[in-house]
Amino acid sequence: MNIPVGLKHKPVIVSEDYDRIDGRYSPDTDAKGLSLGLAQWNDRGKVDISAKVWRHTGEKWSRQSEEMPLHRVLDLAVLICRAKLYFAQHYHKKNSDYPKFPTIERIGLQGDAMNVSVCVDNGNIDEDMKLFDNCLHQDDEIISERLRTLSSLLKQLEY
Repeated sequence: MNIPVGLKHKPVIVSEDYDRIDGRYSPDTDAKGLSLGLAQWNDRGKVDISAKVWRHTGEKWSRQSEEMPLHRVLDLAVLICRAKLYFAQHYHKKNSDYPKFPTIERIGLQGDAMNVSVCVDNGNIDEDMKLFDNCLHQDDEIISERLRTLSSLLKQLEY
């Protein structure tokens, strides 16, 4: 099931078919995908990145907010780290250097994989990728601080 691209949140990096790896809720969950994209609350001239868990009622996509189980928060952290790495690598390479484009990586989890890819269904993907990359650079200090903190805590937990 493809994540919708016609709503206010504009997906840039997506993990579709999330229901296959949604912890103990898999496969019977309404959480069908994760995305990192341009925030729905963006104002002209100010762009933010947001993370979203896409829920589907069986009939339609839901805008319902949810409390996220810890594994979903961690899955989003994995997705954020992989997106940050992708854009850091992408900055130094050409699109032709990515033979699997739009697939970025399949990250093994729970006997299956989290598919991380560029959202080619987004009609403005080239422009949105540039905006997303600019936001990553603009917010690098804030994001990197949290990643360093997370890294330190993971080391303390012996991961």
